[in-house]
Amino acid sequence: MNSYIILLIIVLYFGVLLGVAWLTGRGNTGNEAFFLGNRQSPWYIVSIGMIGTSLSGVTFVSVPGMVRSMDMTYMQTVLGFFVGYVLIAHVLLPLYYRLQLTSIYTYLEKRIGRNSYKTGASFFLLSKIIGAAARLYLVVLILQHYVFDTWNIPFWVTVVLSIFLVWLYTFRSGVKTIIWTDTLQALCLVAMLLVIIWQVKDKLGVDTAGMVQVLTESPHFRLFEFSDWHSTQHFVKQFFSGIFITIVMTGLDQDMMQKNLSCRNLREAQKNMYTYGFAFTPVNFLFLSLGVLLLAMAEQEHIALPALSDDILPMFCTSGILGNSMLIFFTIGIIAAAFSSADSALTALTTSFCVDILGIEKAHAGEAKRTRLWVHFLISVLFALIIIIIKEVNNRSVIDAIYMIASYTYGPLLGLFAFGLFTRKHPKDKYVPYICIASPAICFLASYVAEHHAGYVFGYELLMLNGAITFAGLWLLSTHNNIQKIHTT
Repeated sequence: MNSYIILLIIVLYFGVLLGVAWLTGRGNTGNEAFFLGNRQSPWYIVSIGMIGTSLSGVTFVSVPGMVRSMDMTYMQTVLGFFVGYVLIAHVLLPLYYRLQLTSIYTYLEKRIGRNSYKTGASFFLLSKIIGAAARLYLVVLILQHYVFDTWNIPFWVTVVLSIFLVWLYTFRSGVKTIIWTDTLQALCLVAMLLVIIWQVKDKLGVDTAGMVQVLTESPHFRLFEFSDWHSTQHFVKQFFSGIFITIVMTGLDQDMMQKNLSCRNLREAQKNMYTYGFAFTPVNFLFLSLGVLLLAMAEQEHIALPALSDDILPMFCTSGILGNSMLIFFTIGIIAAAFSSADSALTALTTSFCVDILGIEKAHAGEAKRTRLWVHFLISVLFALIIIIIKEVNNRSVIDAIYMIASYTYGPLLGLFAFGLFTRKHPKDKYVPYICIASPAICFLASYVAEHHAGYVFGYELLMLNGAITFAGLWLLSTHNNIQKIHTT
């Protein structure tokens, strides 16, 4: 019966999304609408939608689960996120708006050269499609386990169906549609989070004050780590990693910036970034608090927890422990979280490939639109293939895997943009691709040597090292000349 309930929820949910897509897709469905929403997006709608895009199904499942091994020290990274959002609003957004960019990587061509531009866009495409596929993989796996395995439907069919549904409501109007669908999904996600917390409170048999007491008295209510420098949870590592993760995964990410660039002007885009950054902190705190409460309930009720942390929340919500209605709330939340991330990623990948790799902005409008539709379809196919591959190789917490992927693939982007913004030197453009490929390789080697010969395990700070190596390589192969720096103001 559970599988039929979940299937009904999926059908109804996507019926609503398709209705929103139809309403927003009327009228202009050209490339300007697809890429930037005709630069008419209300900033507050963008802000709400970005919460859903950032959180994703991975946050919904992995963050509560990570409390078992990390306590609530992930909040140190989240605090760093907020500082990162402020930096984006004051450094990167003014630059992007002044240059009137469709793809943010066009800046690299203006500042350094064509090879740098293509390299930056290629690293984004590689990182985004792997990261977005990893996010969607987790949700597809849950749907497979609780719905489609019952009917002996293969995993690959579930993947194709999921990608098809995302393609269906994004292919016409892109950003013009997803700013509204993502807002709806973000509201559903937060609402379902609050409902689940409330249900856990009732199951614990406490009132709101009692729930706060359970939370604060738990041994897992540990927010900061200052004593063990070797720990990957040390405050300095987590906080500064959070700043740089935000800068690269939001400020240097076509997916997240595309929505910001669809706002009417810079001032509204900055208001969006402040609001979004402020709201992101308490929402993550609630997810971690849910994890603490679930562990407390498991101890109180003598419930055996699954071996994989990512399975803790799904187990509670689908087993009937929290009541049969919880299955409905969990399904809505996980679908909202997953597809608000997948739809914007698919749109951003299409935009970057069309603009940065194919250069369709120079083509005739009709031809450019046909090309964009084909690229959108082919990236959807690639999405599905990568998810199937991830299923075969994944053996770690998905959110951890995503951040480690970002450390290797976004590091060169961090180095490229930092070099362009904060120096007047001009690197030899033809060598830039080699520098950007060598940097992650050096980081991988350094990580291996540090762990096996010095006992030091790199965490997310690997991103900063990667960016620094790229920056140093560009500096060494540069000349100081009279080329005008592209200022941010």
